[in-house]
Amino acid sequence: MEKAEEYLSRIPLHAKKKHSLEEVRAVLEILGNPNRDKPWIHVAGTNGKGSVCAFLTSVLRQAGCRTGTFVSPHLENIRERFLINGEMVREPVFERGFEEVLGALSGMKDAGAGHPSYFEFLFYMAMVIFREENVDVMVIETGMGGRLDATNALENPSASVITSVSMDHMEYLGDTLEKIAREKAGIIRAGTPVIFDASNPRVRAEIEGAAFRKGAARYPVCEEDCRAELLKEGCIKAAARLLDGRRFPLTIPFEAFYQTKNAMLALRTLEVLRGTGYRGIGSLPAGGSRDVFGPITNGQIAEGIRLAAWPGRMEQVRPGLYLDGANNPEGAAAFLRTAAEIAKRRGERSFLLFGALSDKDYETMIRILAKGYAWDGVGVVSVKSARGASAERLAEAFEKWGVHPAGIYRDVKEALPAMERMADGGLIFCTGSLYLVGEIRSGLGAKTAGR
Repeated sequence: MEKAEEYLSRIPLHAKKKHSLEEVRAVLEILGNPNRDKPWIHVAGTNGKGSVCAFLTSVLRQAGCRTGTFVSPHLENIRERFLINGEMVREPVFERGFEEVLGALSGMKDAGAGHPSYFEFLFYMAMVIFREENVDVMVIETGMGGRLDATNALENPSASVITSVSMDHMEYLGDTLEKIAREKAGIIRAGTPVIFDASNPRVRAEIEGAAFRKGAARYPVCEEDCRAELLKEGCIKAAARLLDGRRFPLTIPFEAFYQTKNAMLALRTLEVLRGTGYRGIGSLPAGGSRDVFGPITNGQIAEGIRLAAWPGRMEQVRPGLYLDGANNPEGAAAFLRTAAEIAKRRGERSFLLFGALSDKDYETMIRILAKGYAWDGVGVVSVKSARGASAERLAEAFEKWGVHPAGIYRDVKEALPAMERMADGGLIFCTGSLYLVGEIRSGLGAKTAGR
């Protein structure tokens, strides 16, 4: 395990470029096409990808499908990226997957592909691991974009899912919402249904257009498709609208309102794949989709969603301490809405601990967090990463918007006890980066459930 982690951490020193989809397919060929003939669901988007994958995985597990799920990033352990029935892959299987991909490097060089990037290497490992684990179905999350993402080299997806799209990774995906949506829509395939978050009309227009040109059936998910009716401690009671128009009760095991839309995307995807009310352009996906998805019942969908686990998304790791990995402006706005609701419902003072990566739009995130809520106290912390923004820079950004942080901390070990003294029994909300979430969970010894 140590050998694998050390080698993987050095990959940026070896990989000179991102490879084309043709080159990625050539590597999969060298590995014996481990993905071939497995039905799979492709998930892209800016926010919510991991949560949708978690909901899908949990439902498929309830339906008796052995499911391999590939997600990123990890919070504490790199094996969290490779899930078998929602649990991180066993260490010996991880090591064998690493060794097999490492052993294929010479063949990759002979094929002219060169050394794979970090994400590409992990993607190849996922395919090898899922073959060894003999999964029935795969749930595959894109890395950053869609159109040129290594995962898009896989053929014949059963469904394409596109979650909320917002401004992030602009230096790679484009400087407008339309350009970014276009990149995400690059996962849409001819004849494959696309289920997508239709909240933003500009994004919806791009996805609808791409689906129309590809001849893909389109299933927009709108706000009215899933209505949150009651927020309780630890969960949301909601009513979803099925394809046939009936209302369907859901228990969503999170306190974050944004998870309502993510749960609905998963529900609609499985509803489409099992053939219920299937209509629109294109035909039912091939590759055994009916055999795998057809028997799934409404009861299994409801139970799978109720039992889904996804750490670091408005997660209460101990009484009054919430962690949320919001790492872009849209995520910050969604975090703020839920944090404000929780604080109002509980009638307690609320405090914010913020840490972010320097290559994220933390200035806009801080503006949203500073202007959108009257915090009883704010702390800023340097995230343990080469890309981490210093606590001093974060403090300056808060001060620009009239909030003077009560604490400026060099690391989480210093920050958390200081914030707990400051809060004195009040609520503490920690956000800004999944790296921050991972550090706090690791320090607390929190169980990484579902990963």
